[in-house]
Parts: sequence; C-alpha cells; structure tokens
Amino acid sequence: MKKVILVVFLALGLSQVSNAQINFGIKGGINYNNNGEDSFKNATNDIADGASAKTGFHAGVWFRGNLPILGLYLRPELVYTQVKTEFEEQSQTNEYSFKKLDVPVLLGKKFLGFAHVFAGPSFQYILDDSLDFGNLSTDEFDKFTVGLQFGAGVEFGNLGVDVRWERGLSESEARFANSSRIDNRVNQIIFGLSLKL
Repeated sequence: MKKVILVVFLALGLSQVSNAQINFGIKGGINYNNNGEDSFKNATNDIADGASAKTGFHAGVWFRGNLPILGLYLRPELVYTQVKTEFEEQSQTNEYSFKKLDVPVLLGKKFLGFAHVFAGPSFQYILDDSLDFGNLSTDEFDKFTVGLQFGAGVEFGNLGVDVRWERGLSESEARFANSSRIDNRVNQIIFGLSLKL
C-alpha cells in the first residue's frame, strides 16, 4: 500500500513539473547609476566635488517558472553589470567604475496578458573596480552585497521590455591606500530588453 501511495504522489509530482511552464532567454540593457556624489561622501574633497553618475550596461541570462500559487512566477537571473561614476579633479574628468555579477531572484505577477510586475532580492558579487584618479588604486573592497529590485515590464511574443529600480541594502565600500572610501552600494535605474529562446 505504501508503494502505491508513493507511486501516486510521484506521478502527481511529475505531472505538475511537466505542466509547469518554464521559459528562459537572454537579456541586456543600460543602467543609470544615480548615486553620483553620495558614492563619494567619504572620499577626499577633490573627488566629492563634481561627482556625477554615468550610464553603464548589463547582459545576462534569465529563467522563469510559473508557480502554482495565485498565478505568480519565479524569475532568477545571472547578469554581468558595469557601473560608472564620473568626477572632476583639477579641470580633468576622471572615472570610477566597477564590474559585478548580479543574481536577482524575482517574484512576479502577470496581468492583462502582456504586462507584469516583480520584486525580489538581488545578490551581488563585485568582480573588479577601478579608479582613474592620479596614482590611487583600490586597496580593499567588500565583494559580496545584497540589494533589492522591483519594477514592471511588458512582453510582446518573445520580446520583453522592463524598467526596474535597484537599491543596495548592505553597506559596501571600496577603500584606497590613502584612506579614502567610496560607497559601492548601488542605487540605479535599469532599462532591460529580453529575448525568450
């Protein structure tokens, strides 16, 4: 009897998995880091004066699976992102940039047949950062951070467009040999284009 019950539960589980709609694809777009001067609040005065955000980019892959709960879906992504900030020093334009891997895990809801909203945590690992400012180089920086993303989008066939806002939740600083610090915690608007394969 126990074997029969086990077989029934396995059959039901497999039928649910086979009926679950799983999609995947590629994505890319631009991101606007609107930290600007806030990123440099603990840095030297020369850096903090005139700091402004710049447009970066992102590219990656996504997966989406429907959940049998209120029509929700789960969408994890793996995304390479580059973020830039520009600042003036002695009438010369300099740049601070960092590259990171993002793993957003988004919970979403579709409506109207083509629109959707979503929100969830974003786990981030900073791969590298660089500061074009004299001879300064990064001495140490926090590599793992956690953020929050939420946004909305539309889909037409295999093509999707979305806009999302991201805010870093955990403190993350790049520290330099001269004791200057820059806050790596992102606060950005992300415009994305996705293609379902």
